[in-house]
Amino acid sequence: MDAFKTISLFGLPIVSATQMEAVGGLLSARHEKRTAAFLNAHCMNTHKEDASYRWAISKADYLLPDGSGMKLAAKLQKKSFEANLNGTDLFVPLCTEAARLGRSIYFFGSQDGVAEAAANRACEMAPGLKIAGTRHGYFDKDSEASIIAAINRSGADIVLVALGVPMQDVWIARNRHKLDAALVMGVGAQFDFWSGRMTRAPLVFRKAGCEWVWRLMMEPRRMAKRYLLGNVRFVINAYREARAVRAGASAAARVRGKRLLDIAVASSALIMLSPLMAGTALAVAATSRGPVFFRQVRVGENGKCFTMYKFRSMYRDAEARRAALLATSDREGICFKSRKDPRITPVGRIMRKLSIDELPQLLNVLKGNMSIVGPRPALPQEVAAYAPEAMSRLAAKPGITGLWQVSGRAEIGFERMLQMDNAYIRSRSIVLDLTIIALTVRAVFSGRGAY
Repeated sequence: MDAFKTISLFGLPIVSATQMEAVGGLLSARHEKRTAAFLNAHCMNTHKEDASYRWAISKADYLLPDGSGMKLAAKLQKKSFEANLNGTDLFVPLCTEAARLGRSIYFFGSQDGVAEAAANRACEMAPGLKIAGTRHGYFDKDSEASIIAAINRSGADIVLVALGVPMQDVWIARNRHKLDAALVMGVGAQFDFWSGRMTRAPLVFRKAGCEWVWRLMMEPRRMAKRYLLGNVRFVINAYREARAVRAGASAAARVRGKRLLDIAVASSALIMLSPLMAGTALAVAATSRGPVFFRQVRVGENGKCFTMYKFRSMYRDAEARRAALLATSDREGICFKSRKDPRITPVGRIMRKLSIDELPQLLNVLKGNMSIVGPRPALPQEVAAYAPEAMSRLAAKPGITGLWQVSGRAEIGFERMLQMDNAYIRSRSIVLDLTIIALTVRAVFSGRGAY
């Protein structure tokens, strides 16, 4: 799709170009295989319901917006197409440009005689147009190979396939690698219009974006379900998509804002607290054997593991002794905490009381695997013991501080912590983060629940 500007709708890159840009782009390469498909409201309803059609559309190189429904869907997302590139309007300029370039067209589809009539009409509107061949669209599986062979023998540069949605697009996607033509397009009912078999809507209907109303008037029994029910379904889906896109944009903006806040706070804190951190490192190194920093695997956002940094507040054999101390936990739930944990060094008790041991996690924040505010990062063995409902706390990036820390820390049981984490995830905002950061200062100096 590199030849055109595109607009994303319903998760698909749809061409936004003028009519002449579209025709020029479609015919720009003679020796490259390209596939084009038109998308209207009915197509998008089919795309939602039919897996084979979704697959076929994913194989197309160019997706062209057809009709007022696509214009409405774009408008709901505050986007707009350069032009309505419906197949009927594009037919004449495509044939005219093909004639100018000396390209030949094969007409394949519709009822017996309709493709030939449409080809004759095309030659009248585009003098000099080369017709490579024509064939009706009624065939069985056994005839498919001979049809493809006939198209290739014709030497067609362009193949227009009018088998209707979704059949034409599935047929093209399944057989495109066998077709030699540079451009293959599914064109729906175009042969019926240009052969004179069906009357196209008057200009006043077309300009009002109500060509579908005319078709409904012409074929009420066949088109009632497609238009009366289908259009309502399409509009509902378009509104839902627009709402989801707006929610996604809002969420993305919130994530960007939170990340900027994290970087600003973490960078400032590292600069201001660097003397304290240097003194702490010296105290740890001078009072007990082992590394200054403690590295531990924790579970972060969406269950992704990362290495968390802390100042070492325990003796070197702390992890080996953990299992023997689990029964002495003073905290309710699966998270182990002990007020008189014998593994903690004298300097470590002071660091924990003032939360100084957590300061190296500012580096985790700058790396992006933690945030300043969020649920505390869990140990893998804790997550393994989570009930299904507890997994919800992994939906956000873990933080150095959070509602749990400013509400009593280790004095709060796991179930209550889970409620707080979920409340934060539902309500997170920059204002809430700033409030929690401010409350963290008070919590640190009070020392409540820090052990």
